[in-house]
Parts: sequence; structure tokens; C-alpha cells
Amino acid sequence: MMQVNFLDFSEQYTTIKDEVDIGLKRVFETGSFIMGPDVKDFENSFAQYCECRNGVGVNSGTDALYLALAALDVGVGDEIILPSFTFIATALCVSYTGATPVFVDVEQETYNIDSESFKKAITPKTKAVIPVHIYGQAANMKEICEIAKEHNIKVVEDACQAHGARYEGQRIGSLGDIGCFSFYPTKSLGAFGDGGIVVTDDEEIAEKIQMLRDYGRKGRYDHKVKGYNSRLDTVQAVVLAAKLKYLDEWNQMRADNAAYYNELLAGIKGVKIPLIKDNRTHVFQTYAVRLKERDRICDQMKDKGVGVLIHYPIPLHLQEAYKDAGYKKGDFPVSEQIANETLSLPMYPHITKDKIEFVCDALKSLV
Repeated sequence: MMQVNFLDFSEQYTTIKDEVDIGLKRVFETGSFIMGPDVKDFENSFAQYCECRNGVGVNSGTDALYLALAALDVGVGDEIILPSFTFIATALCVSYTGATPVFVDVEQETYNIDSESFKKAITPKTKAVIPVHIYGQAANMKEICEIAKEHNIKVVEDACQAHGARYEGQRIGSLGDIGCFSFYPTKSLGAFGDGGIVVTDDEEIAEKIQMLRDYGRKGRYDHKVKGYNSRLDTVQAVVLAAKLKYLDEWNQMRADNAAYYNELLAGIKGVKIPLIKDNRTHVFQTYAVRLKERDRICDQMKDKGVGVLIHYPIPLHLQEAYKDAGYKKGDFPVSEQIANETLSLPMYPHITKDKIEFVCDALKSLV
């Protein structure tokens, strides 16, 4: 029986191995493990890739979001609006600041934050909104930014799942005030450990985050603010720089794989395939289908040798960690429905057609 892993990055490693080996040897010989020149080079390259003027490397996508909010002086008494259907890090970064996360529902088709729900949730305390480009497709940024501008609200993009995606021709990360990315190993652009970055056109925000990530200092012992230890290390910068050169190519491979999945699963009763909006691209960090008997099928797919996962089975407003927020079941019906129905199928650039066919055959036999 064929086995299909959910992820397999072995061919990616083969592609970048020689360049990474040279870069790591240089780092090991010079001892520039923290804030070495490779970090600055990568920050500049990734910012340019995102069509932004500034990039600040940090130690995770969660810290990218947290430090972005901290740079906006978000704190106790402020409210930050975000979708309920996302990974909990999006909410935790708000909680870390002392502000209140305000959850809203998402769109049925894209699973991204619903603009009308966002608009209705705005209060005088609202300081920012965090649209999450879930699974790799941009949120409806035109409406979100228009609403935010009308109410003087900052827009912090959670782009942790959408490296390289575009909205109306523009790179995500450059659409709001600040863009935040994760380089967790499973991401489309993944490190060999944790890592993240903040991109922005705002020089003042970039300077604040540069201080915040490094103990709040400008000089070695000149600490301007109470900062943190959240730096992107040089080893990860070497790996990410090597991978960045292939990101568009690998994203296209993901898109081609998704198109083949769609072709094989189209018209299958009981299977809802992803929808891509006309004015944006989808980089398919995750390829998720909707199924009515998701939990049963999930278990049986694993029995058939197919690595599948669920992203995300419990929406944030129903998480025990946020029970003190006072939300209840039924508050955000679309998020709850999606959380009960989505199943993520194997997706990575180098997955072969025969493996996709095996996955689809297994799924068809169970629906």
C-alpha cells in the first residue's frame, strides 16, 4: 500500500543543500550566530520580495504579530478585531499586550475574515484589525482597509500562511500598515527551526520593532524602551535566503498540485473543493476540502496510509483559553461550521501526481 505523508520537504533540501552548506560554514567560521550580516541581507531581500521598504527579522510569527502590536502602542483598554477561525497565535499576540481580542466570523467561501462582521464589531476602543490570509489566500483587503481607514484603525496582516500571495496584483504583507510572517518549518518559506519577520513601509514602526526585538536598545547598552529577546538568528537567515530564491517556483508547483486535486475531486458529491477569488492568488500553504463526515473520513484516510490533518477543529471563541471572553456556541456559525468540516490533504511542492491520485481515490471511496 502506498504511503503519502502530509509533508515531505526532502527534495526542497536537495535543491538548496549546497548553498546552505556554504552559508552555514561561513557563519560557523565567523561566529556571527546572532544578528550576523546574513540577517540584514535576508531582511532586505524579503522586504523587497514583499514590495515593502523595511523588514525586521524576529524569532517567530507569533512574535512578529506581538511586536507589531507593541510598536503600535496597543495595550490595556484597547480592542483588536480578528477572525475566530485561525490558529490561536493570532489571538495570543493580542492577549500578550493586555488588549482584548474581539472575535468575528469569516466568509463561507474563503474562510477569511468577513468584512461586514468586522465593521459591526468596531467600537471606540478598537485600535487595530488582524486579517488572516488563511491557508494561503488573501483576505478581502480592499474592503478591510477602507473600513479601517474610515474608523482610523490600523491593519496588521497575519500573513503567516501566505508567503508570496497577491491581492489585486499586490503582494500580501504590503497591503496594510504592517505585515507579519512566520518561518515555521512547515510554511511555504520555512526555516530549519523557528523564525519570523515583520515588513512595513513605515520607517518609525520598523525602528520601534528593531529596538523591541533586541532588548529595546539602540547601542549595546543604551536601552530606549523595555524590549524583548526576539531575534532571527543568522543560521535561519542563511536557510531562508537560499529558499527565497525558489519561493515563486515552489508556490507555482503548489498551485499546479491544487489544480490537479480540484480536477480529480470536482463534482464529487459530498466534497467541497477550495474556491479561489478572481482578484487574488492562492499559494496553498494548506489544501483543505469540506466534508460533512469529516472526523470519520479523517480517521479512515489515515488507515489507508494518507497523512491528513485538521486545521482548525475548535474556533477561537470556543477555546477553553478564551472562555473568560464570554463567547458561546452559535456566536459565529460560519467559523463553527468550517471548523467541523475542513480536512487538510497532503500538499507540498514536490508531491507527485500518482500520490495526489492515490489521495483522491482514497477520499472518493470514503465519501
